[in-house]
Amino acid sequence: MTIEELELAFTNSPVVIYVFIFFVFNLSIAFIDMIVDAVKKKQRRWKDTAANMFILFIDQLISSTAIGGISIVLLIPFSYLQVQEIPMTAWTWVAAIIAADFCNYWMHRTEHKYRFLWAHHSVHHSSEDYNLSIPARMSWVQDYIEWIFLIPMVLLGFNVFQTVIAFVFVGQYQNWIHTEKIGKLGILDEIFNTPSVHRVHHGTAKHHLDKNFGGILILWDKMFGTFQREDEQAIYGLTKNINTNNPFKINFIEYKYIWNDVKKCHGIKDKLKLMFGPLDWKPDYWQEQETGNTTQVVCQ
Repeated sequence: MTIEELELAFTNSPVVIYVFIFFVFNLSIAFIDMIVDAVKKKQRRWKDTAANMFILFIDQLISSTAIGGISIVLLIPFSYLQVQEIPMTAWTWVAAIIAADFCNYWMHRTEHKYRFLWAHHSVHHSSEDYNLSIPARMSWVQDYIEWIFLIPMVLLGFNVFQTVIAFVFVGQYQNWIHTEKIGKLGILDEIFNTPSVHRVHHGTAKHHLDKNFGGILILWDKMFGTFQREDEQAIYGLTKNINTNNPFKINFIEYKYIWNDVKKCHGIKDKLKLMFGPLDWKPDYWQEQETGNTTQVVCQ
């Protein structure tokens, strides 16, 4: 698929209209959720909500520019490595969504494991609230990294347009699950990613960490041993909260933490491992000392 063909697909395909309608629907229920909470005077961190919506606004501005399409264009070269391109039919759209959901599972799980990837994904987890404004709280740089996880779909034979749209659909599906207003849904909680299932994922309890990575289907978590049922009221946020409603700090504070830690490392090997290695890795010459609400690193 060439750039010209990709532009034509995004311009003329009715599927794009369906995705846009889905986006508007999700945005509408987020605003309705805010109105309901305001009328009922439900406890909510309104500055947090405002920050989430501002983050969404900037994200949409970026997406509407040429910069926003870079990650899509980067997938095109991989389409030339396909043995055969899968045609776009009703059935292959279903297959594409399932494949995108599978890729999303491994992308999501990997983002929780490696620090450089966690730096952008932690933006979504950093709110201590759990409501329908949380899906708007996404990193401004994640699109320039996450496209890498779609390469297997393109190599498998899906064209770039179908791959990207299927991945967007998986993301849009997950908007409605960020709510406490919907309780457990019985058998649906055992098959799909639902509010009950996803509340666990956003929880900070030790047995809730790194669980329920699925996008649409929670079956991937059951297959690969990361499923956890909702068993208690979750406490949301990070294990060490960032305590800010500044959208710019929310987006880039983890990179600041990485940089500060890199400066304390001895040698390029440790610096690179700290940036790109496992999230919990620290050099063996570090000794962490807790001081109030902060952690100081002392080199031995």
